[in-house]
Order: sequence, then structure tokens, then C-alpha cells
Amino acid sequence: MEEDKLLEINNLTVEFITEEGIQTAVNDVSFSLGRGKTLGIVGESGSGKSVTCLSIMRLIQRPPGRIPSGEIIFQYDSNTNIDLLKTSKRKIRDFRGNLISMIFQEPMTSLNPVHKCGAQIVESINMHYKVSKKAAKQRALKLLEEVEIKEPEKIFDSYPHQISGGQKQRVMIAMAMSCNPKLLIADEPTTALDVTVQKSILNLMKRLQEKHGTSIIFITHDLGVIAEIADEVAVMYNGEIVEKGTVKEIFTSAKHPYTKGLIACRPPLDKRLKHLPTVEDFLNMDKSDEKEVQELIRANIVSSEERSKSLETIYQKEPILRVKNLSKDYVISRNFKGKITKSKHAVKNISFDLFPGETLGLVGGSGCGKTTLGRTLLNLIPATEGEVIFKGKDLLKLDRKGQRAIRKEIQIIFQDPYSSLNPRMTIGDAIMEPMVVHHIGKDKKERKEKAIELLQKVGLHAKHFERYPHEFSGGQRQRICIARTLAVEPEFIICDESVSALDVSVQAQVLNLLNDLKKEFGFTYIFISHDLSVVKFMSDRIIVMDQGEMIELGEADELYENPQSKITKELIESVPKAYL
Repeated sequence: MEEDKLLEINNLTVEFITEEGIQTAVNDVSFSLGRGKTLGIVGESGSGKSVTCLSIMRLIQRPPGRIPSGEIIFQYDSNTNIDLLKTSKRKIRDFRGNLISMIFQEPMTSLNPVHKCGAQIVESINMHYKVSKKAAKQRALKLLEEVEIKEPEKIFDSYPHQISGGQKQRVMIAMAMSCNPKLLIADEPTTALDVTVQKSILNLMKRLQEKHGTSIIFITHDLGVIAEIADEVAVMYNGEIVEKGTVKEIFTSAKHPYTKGLIACRPPLDKRLKHLPTVEDFLNMDKSDEKEVQELIRANIVSSEERSKSLETIYQKEPILRVKNLSKDYVISRNFKGKITKSKHAVKNISFDLFPGETLGLVGGSGCGKTTLGRTLLNLIPATEGEVIFKGKDLLKLDRKGQRAIRKEIQIIFQDPYSSLNPRMTIGDAIMEPMVVHHIGKDKKERKEKAIELLQKVGLHAKHFERYPHEFSGGQRQRICIARTLAVEPEFIICDESVSALDVSVQAQVLNLLNDLKKEFGFTYIFISHDLSVVKFMSDRIIVMDQGEMIELGEADELYENPQSKITKELIESVPKAYL
């Protein structure tokens, strides 16, 4: 192996034994990683990218997993090569966390909830270094400072549930870097994080790499993120690497239809499209059809005249929702008499009108109040003060019976489709349940027919009616939640981060579906997200929030072209450059 190479993988194949037989998750994969370099591995869920990297760590569980062929050569110093697949379990344990570290996708499940963050970093240090408790703590605090945590002592003594998602990810990075590894594997470390937090995490990783000379394998489904951090890119599809090259080569002259689809399906900021291209559009085309697909994309651009006419149609109507001086405060502390001594504004004095057929975007970072605002509008969280007038009725003053009746007209699609569905209930029953509550359909047979019709409407099949949530992918589960929402025939839907955790390719499909349904049924949406590019694609107008307040409200394209607030400018700057 060349001296400037840290890692070389040759013809790696990984299989899993299932009830249906042997499934190949990784098929004949080969690539190398240079010292101090970053390799981005990109692909959709199930493409094999995470399994490839778990193989490097020797974390493939046997059974059901097995590695029938391949080699993983790790050159941890200039004179020593070692095949990690042939190394003893004892030596691999010495490598893990020491020479090779991994940052996992979900920090909350990777951190032990019953131990403080500092103790977990100290444990990682003590596994590989024989140092005193005092020295280990000092090292942990220094690491927390290095990952730019503002109050390291406080975070050191905090439990994982007491800190934000961005802080948890920084703790995970500190733990991964505790022994100055030569190889850092980052498995989707920014998925579902705010774009502003995502940018800070990517910048942090680049600074740590420059300081320590660490080589990085960065796994993601988003090519835009790869463009921010990687030197070279490997694109995986169905367990195989379909394309490799430098970042510039991939973005300027991609060869494989799958790569072109991943690049095209992210909402662009420089133009407005009627529909987002999907990966399937590119996979289904022959090379001779490529010009035709590009023509279709160009024809899909909304002209300024079409845009003006659409907005004029919307805003000549009477508002369907009027929000006046809405506030929500949370009590922080009370004195011994029960009197409130400290409170926090989650939502502060928000006012706006929402028009029939409009999509109003709510955008801002974590903790800005956008989700609290959405739930307060529906009275899922009681407001401190203000009015929410829906079709002449103040939702905040309705009694229990009135609230139940209005639920038929107003629905919400939550961020996590899995937690929104009962794991013990078939999806057919889950879709029929709100029909029963609101007396839709004269009998079970009629409700079942409607449920099947709704499944087909959102791109699923009648055969899925009897299946359970765990049998579906994230994108399919989100479609099921949309079908469940449609079951009660609402007029107004709040989409609360409903695509933030989805692959960009699946995200494009769901966004197109929401727009198609809006056009067919005349829905009115409030679309909540931290991602300005997604909000801009979906919205007619956008509200930018920060610290519970409405910072800016404007027409979507105008707000992007001419942002007035510092917060809006930061959100725009945080969008990966590949999409600008």
C-alpha cells in the first residue's frame, strides 16, 4: 500500500442471513483513503454505506452478518499494515476509540442517558490511557473546549437529555477525538440538525482535522453536505459504488444517473420549480433521454408571471386563519407560595393571517419557537395569551367538544412518522381510526375502501393495508401519516419538520406529494422546517423566527433575494453551497 494511504478496502462483500435467504448489503466495494483527507460516502438509506463503515470497525454482528470476501488494510504507521478483517478481537478492541473512532448518527441513542456527559468522555479516555481521574477530567474539559462548547464545566456535569442536539453531537465528537484517532468515521452526524448547527459542526470537523491530521470518512445521504467537507466522493447504490471522483468531478461532470438524481432532487434556491426532479426520473432514463429530462426540468421552472398570478389568486380571498398577539410562556421556577418567579417566552406576541390555499413557511433554528407556535395554534399546548381565529372561531376558547369537532378540519403531520404510528396497529387500522372518531364512513367496509384509496393516493399499495409500521421505510411511514391525515378530509394542515430526517431523494418525493395534494384538495399548509431551501420551495410566504419572536415575514422568493434580518442571512449562508 502507498505510504500516503491510511486505509485501503479491496473487494469487500457483506451479507446478512434473513428469512428470505442471503441478502448482499455490500457487493465488491473497493476504495482508499489518504492521510489527512476526507472521503464522502453518499447514498440513500439501504445503499450499504453504513454497513461498509461498520465493517471497518468490525461491528457487523455474526450471525446474521458475515463478510465472505475482501480485505481492509489499515496502515496505522509508515511501517505497519494490518488487515482489520483478520485481526484478533482483542487487538480490534485496542484499535476502536484509539486509532479508529466513530460518530454515530443519533447522539441521544449513542450517549448513555444515566451517566453524565463528562463521565462518558472520561471513560473513553481511561479505556486506552492509564491516567488519574484528575488528568482524565482535565483532558475531557479541554476536549469540550476544543469542540467549541461554551460552558464546558456545565456540560461536563450535565446528562444527555439536559443539552441540545447540537451540543450532544459536539460531546460525541469530543469522545471520538479523545484519543486522537488516525481515522474518524462520521455516520450521518448532521442529519436532522438545523442547517446553522450543521454548518458549525462541519466547520468544527474541518478545524479538528487540520489540527490533528485526522483522516475522515463522512457518510451522508446529502451530496450538498459532502461538497462542504469532502476531498473525494464515493456514491453508493444497492450495495455497490457506482461512481467515484473528486468533489469537483462529481458536481460538474457526474456520469451515473443515480448521482445526477441525488444532485438534482434537492430544492434549488436560485429558481422556483413546480415539481422537484427525483432519483427515479434519472434511473428510468436511457442516456439518449438525458436531454429530454433536462428539458423537462427547464419546463418545470415557474415564471415570474405564473408566480404573480398564483399569489394574486391566493391573497384576494378572506383569511382562513387570523393569529393575534399569540404568546406562550413556560414557568421556570416558583417561590414557596407557588408564585411564578421566573418564566421564559417560547412564543412572543406573534400575529399573522393565513389565506385559503396558501403555504406559509415557518423557519428558524432549534429553540426558536416554531414547533411551539404550531402546536399552540392547534391548542395542543395552551397559549398564555392571544387569539387564534379559524373560520370565525377562536380555537383557544373552544370547549372539549368544540375542539374535537374542529380537529376534523385541522390536522398536523409530525416530524417522526414512527412515533406517530402505533407499532401494534396495522397501518390500515391506523388510517381508519380517525374515521371512526369523526364518524366518517357508514361501516368498516366503507372505511377500509377509503383507507386503501388513500394509500394508493400517497403512492402505496392495497397490499400494505395489513402490514405494521416497522415493515416500512422512513419515507413510506411518512406517506402513511399523510394518508392518515387525509382520512378526515381537513382544510388546514401543519407540517412540523415532516421531511427533515428523510433522505434527500425521499424528501423530494414527499414534497412533491404534498404539493400535488394541495393542488387536488385545496389544502392550506403551515410548513415548519429549519431548512430554508425546503421552506422556500414549498412556501408562498415565509416567517423567520428567533427566540420566540417573528423576525421577518415576506414573500418567499423576495425574502431569499433581499433578506432584512441577520438571522435570515445566516440561514441562507448555512445552506450547503452546492445548492446555491
